[in-house]
Amino acid sequence: MNTFAIDTPISPSNGMGSIYTNGCTTFRVWAPNATQICVIGEFNNWQNNELSLTPEENGYWVGTTDKAKEGQQYKYVITNEAQNFCKNDPYAFEVTNSDGNSVIRTLDFDWEGDDFKIADWNKLVIYELHVGTFNRKNSNEVSTFNDVVEKLDYLKSLGINAIELMPVTEFAGGISWGYNPAHPFAIEQNYGGPDGLFKLVKTAHQKGIAIIMDVVYNHLGPSDVDLWQFDGWQENNKGGIYFYNDHRSETPWGSTRPDYGRPEVRQYFRDNALMWIEKYHCDGLRMDATSYIRYEGGGLGYDTELIEGIIMMRDINREIQQKYPHIITIAEDLKGADIVTKKIKDGGIGYSTQWDMKFVHPVREVLTTVNDENRDVQKIVDALTFKYNLDVFNRVIYTESHDEVANGKARVPEEIRPGDAENMFAKKRAVLGLVLVMTTPGIPMIFQGQEFLEDGYFKDNEQLHWDKLNHLSGILQLSKDLIALRNGSVENALGLTSQQIEIVHFNQENKIVAYKRTLRSEPAHPVLIILNFCNKDYEHYGIGISEEANYKLIFNSSWKGYDKDFSDVEVNSPEKAAQETDEKPFTGFMNIPAYAALIYTL
Repeated sequence: MNTFAIDTPISPSNGMGSIYTNGCTTFRVWAPNATQICVIGEFNNWQNNELSLTPEENGYWVGTTDKAKEGQQYKYVITNEAQNFCKNDPYAFEVTNSDGNSVIRTLDFDWEGDDFKIADWNKLVIYELHVGTFNRKNSNEVSTFNDVVEKLDYLKSLGINAIELMPVTEFAGGISWGYNPAHPFAIEQNYGGPDGLFKLVKTAHQKGIAIIMDVVYNHLGPSDVDLWQFDGWQENNKGGIYFYNDHRSETPWGSTRPDYGRPEVRQYFRDNALMWIEKYHCDGLRMDATSYIRYEGGGLGYDTELIEGIIMMRDINREIQQKYPHIITIAEDLKGADIVTKKIKDGGIGYSTQWDMKFVHPVREVLTTVNDENRDVQKIVDALTFKYNLDVFNRVIYTESHDEVANGKARVPEEIRPGDAENMFAKKRAVLGLVLVMTTPGIPMIFQGQEFLEDGYFKDNEQLHWDKLNHLSGILQLSKDLIALRNGSVENALGLTSQQIEIVHFNQENKIVAYKRTLRSEPAHPVLIILNFCNKDYEHYGIGISEEANYKLIFNSSWKGYDKDFSDVEVNSPEKAAQETDEKPFTGFMNIPAYAALIYTL
């Protein structure tokens, strides 16, 4: 048996997994209950006992060889007393497939001086995207990172400056949402593997688009998870060293909740978070279902906190903020809790922002309510004005996401008119939702295809209906116009990037809501938004304005140029009269078409 496959011992490299440098490869793995570990692979003809690792402190094992080279496949043979286990490397940057072999990779990509920085968070417009379906061309093949690259110019023309990728780590099979990670450090081969992701990020940066990576730390698998009983130890027939081995292991997705109480497990996910930033130049992380990291039952009803899970998230956020302050971290917590985005120094977990249940659920309810008389626009006012920790950018606001358009739910126009999503009412009210997303204080996000009113519900085995652009090109232009107002491209509309909002008019009977957005540094350029949530045209409708306000119309969602089914009602700039309305000395009179959104600036 040879401990090292070279005549002169070489000092092991730092780090975990396979570390290839200066012609040699160091293998380091955590397996505290192992009695022996060998590495088998293409470099030694898969022969056991030719390269055995030496134990270090705290259950780590290490060995170095000059025979193993980049690109070669390998596995660990872990012995626990009389038991032998053939396992993939928990830190493998690449695997041949979810049930295959680990591959030695350095991830030393040629970034050509990439120094891209994500847009200011108050100007972000996020596009959530599923790689496998976004630009799928054949019904029997998933789309790839290269297919997404082909659509980057489209996304840039739409005004998108950040893409949020649903998880792309290696998962069981070839078709999935991605929330069943089998190998958290490896990139899904069916999407194009590490090289494909590198190309996507690099090209996106060259076009001014940030990449936010969706990561899953609340559970693993449950299929094809080599971390399960990794070194042979377990209790209660549970998952062993990487997982809780009691009732805390239970999640809605299987008994695979990681044991955040172990420092080595917390380190594992910390290392994973930094990999996306340091190796792949990602500009942000969106962490899935964080409530299941901080609560045993996800925070539903009376629940028990997982203090160690909170510590892990806090520590990851603290390190990212210290090393990479421009990186955005997003929590999908959906409990409406300030602590998630509260600053660490104030006792919070320290995420930059969080998906906001206080927006998406009431807004979708109002949009999809069948009868106007039952439409409660007070819920719109509450959604407009809600904030976490007195900071509107502590929340990501949306009406569609992968969760909101599946799991028994559908796209907004589909929910409004099931089976008839291109009905006039469905289109108009879905557009009202888009306008709310782009004009409400917060960080706006849309889901792939929402810009052209994709219908049905999200399936991970069906491509987007790009052919809709043939007859809904006007809706796409509407989305472009809205996003340009929101991402800072229109100087007079910078109020939409501000912390400020003022509800200037609210009429529950007429279903009219009007609000003003003003950037403190640009008080002379407020943005006035008027929304009509009923199927009634209003002529000469009065909204309170200030004496100096001479508003000009810049957006009319009901314009027939956007869709032939939209309104013939003429909409112009308001007629101002010295008449008190809404506790303002002057009144602006304008026509407001049914289910219309009007935006004015000075």
